[in-house]
Amino acid sequence: MATLVEKLRKNWFMVGIVVFILFAKMAPWIGMKGGPLHPEFTIKYMAVMIIFFNSGLSLKSEDLKAALFHYRLHIFIQGFTFVFFPLCMTFLMNVLPLADYVNKHLVKGIRVVSCMPPPVSSAVIITKAIGGNEAGAIFNSAMGSFLGIFVTPVLLLTFVGIDGNVPVMSILQTLTITVVIPLALGQYARSHLKKWMEETKPPLSQVGSFMLLLIIYSTFCDTFSTETSQINAKDLLIVGILIFLIQTSFMYLIFSSTSAGNIGYSKEDVVALMFCSTHKSLTLGMPILKIIYAGDAILPFISIPLLIYHPTQILLGSVLVPFVKSWLLSTDLPR
Repeated sequence: MATLVEKLRKNWFMVGIVVFILFAKMAPWIGMKGGPLHPEFTIKYMAVMIIFFNSGLSLKSEDLKAALFHYRLHIFIQGFTFVFFPLCMTFLMNVLPLADYVNKHLVKGIRVVSCMPPPVSSAVIITKAIGGNEAGAIFNSAMGSFLGIFVTPVLLLTFVGIDGNVPVMSILQTLTITVVIPLALGQYARSHLKKWMEETKPPLSQVGSFMLLLIIYSTFCDTFSTETSQINAKDLLIVGILIFLIQTSFMYLIFSSTSAGNIGYSKEDVVALMFCSTHKSLTLGMPILKIIYAGDAILPFISIPLLIYHPTQILLGSVLVPFVKSWLLSTDLPR
C-alpha cells in the first residue's frame, strides 16, 4: 500500500489528468464557458497569468536574452507553424478522399486547425517540465501568438477560402494582459527575490502543473458540452485518429530531423521545437473563428477538430514528458 501511495504521489500530475477529465465528463457545465467556474476569466486570464508570472519568476533573465538572438530556432518554429503545417494539411486533405467518408465540414475544420497560431501556455509548460529550452519556448509562443492575429486570417482565406475581420486590438490587449505583463512582473519580482528563491526553492513547477490541470479541465468541459448530435461517432473517431497521427508524425519528423548534433540545435532546443511547432492555440483560435464565422451554421462543426486537437496535444505531451526527459538527460547523445 505504501508503495502504491508513493507511486501515485510521484505521478500526481498524470493521476490529476485522469481525475480532471473524468470530472469534466460527469459535470461539464461547471467548467464550460458561462458555468460556475467562469473559465472565460479564471482560466483564460488568471490561470494563464499565473503560468507566465511563474515562468518570469523562475526564468533567468540571461536565458531569455539569449533566446532573443536564437534566430534559427525562431525561424524553424514560425516557419513550421505558419508555412509547412498549412501547406502539408492542404496537400493531405486534397489527396486523401476523406470527404467521401467524413462530414465535409470536419475536413474543413482540419484545414482550419493547420492555420492556427501556437498556444501561449501548454507548449511552454511541457517544455519546462521536460527541461527543454523554456526561454525559447516562451519567446516563440508569444511571438507566434502575436503573428497569428494577422497571419491566421490570411491563412484561412488562402487555404480554407473564407473572409472576415478579426478584433486585433482586443486580442493584442488579452495577450498583453495574460503574457507580457505577468512575465515582466515575474522577472521584476525575481530580481528582488532571487536569494530567497535559491534558499527556499518554492514549488513553482507544481504551481504551473496545477494551472495546466485547470486548463485541461476547462478544455474538456467545452469539448464534452459541444453539440455533436449531427455528427456520428464514426466521423469523430476518424478525425480523432487522424489528429493523433498528425501530431505524432510531425513530432517524430521534427525530432528525427533536428536531434543530430551536427546541425546546430541543442537537445534543449529540440524539445522546444517538437512542442512549439506542433501545438495549436484553442484560446486564440476560437475567438478568431467565432468572428470570421459569425452566424454561420457550420461553426460548431469546423470547431470540433480544434477542440479535439487541443486536449490531444496536452495529453500526448504530458505522456511523452518522462520519455523525452530521459532522452534529454542521457549522456550517450549530443546535447
